[in-house]
Amino acid sequence: MKSRGLILDRYLLRQFFPIFIVAVSMFAFLLLLIDLFTNIVRYLNNEVPVATMLRISLFYIPKCISYAMPIALLFAAAYTLGDLYAKNELTTVFSSGIPFWRFSLSLIIVGFMASIFLFFLDDIIVIPTLKVKNELSRRALNQMVTGGTSDIVIKTRNGLVIYAVDFFDNVNLILNGVSIIEMDEKGNFVSQIRSSSASWTGDYWEFRNAYIYQYEGEILRIRRFPPNTSYNEHPDMFRRSAVNIEELPVRQVRLLVNDLRSSGLPFYNALADYYHRYSFATTSFIVMILSISMGGRFRKNILLMSLFTSLSIAVVYYIAEMLSMTMAGLNYIPPVVGAWFPVILFIFIGLFLLRSAKT
Repeated sequence: MKSRGLILDRYLLRQFFPIFIVAVSMFAFLLLLIDLFTNIVRYLNNEVPVATMLRISLFYIPKCISYAMPIALLFAAAYTLGDLYAKNELTTVFSSGIPFWRFSLSLIIVGFMASIFLFFLDDIIVIPTLKVKNELSRRALNQMVTGGTSDIVIKTRNGLVIYAVDFFDNVNLILNGVSIIEMDEKGNFVSQIRSSSASWTGDYWEFRNAYIYQYEGEILRIRRFPPNTSYNEHPDMFRRSAVNIEELPVRQVRLLVNDLRSSGLPFYNALADYYHRYSFATTSFIVMILSISMGGRFRKNILLMSLFTSLSIAVVYYIAEMLSMTMAGLNYIPPVVGAWFPVILFIFIGLFLLRSAKT
């Protein structure tokens, strides 16, 4: 029985993987074309060379593969099982006494391994290449951003110190137009430091032309602010306030969430994205459960019905995910709920469909 199950596992995987490779290539190419044709008018208006357009598309391929993998897994598994059922091969398997869940176990393992692979693929390859793609696109469309961020307000040290910066040069690590307000634990004003600029030495901020304002009794005193090493908030705290979350690996997203939280800035969208990095990776596992539950439902037009069903479920899933993430980013629901609710919902849907699957 055990050896018979292993033989069937190898047979099922040999049927599955060629279809999966073709499907992931097809869906990734489709997504690549959608991105290209979405921007083609702007490329032509800015006289972007064909070589540059191809280079931009090249760096977008990993992101397309990341998006295409769950849909391709869903399609390949549904088509493979449907084809076996149409050829009466599944009927033969079930007649031999092998349960449907045991016959499909190898596909479930593939979905689980694909989820782990997808997480590391996004974090190690997709995010760096997407960042390069965005930079190339901005440069080609003359949308280059400046090397800094303006009008930054950051709270640190549990909200007792507030930085107000006119402009942060994140290349040379210089704060221009700095104002630092300190308060005591009761929220009372302690002092204010004003400086024309501050440079990062590697350990602390070195102020230029700095003055400190402090009350002595009822009198506000102004005097030169001497060199001080206590203001050592890392430049990343100012840099992260204007970064694109999609271009950060998961570890830096977590740091961004901590910085925004400690600074008193809105952090719900960043926290929802942090949880979404993990929840999105489980998509491959979810679609395997869904595809297995649909595996024996089509005897005719298997290619067309598998493709239509795969795309329909993927669209519904991504819409549900988009809505829940939007609500989490606006703090209508907790970020962890926004990231994981579609996952849990579709797991229950898959298990429900699996109960009624042909066996």
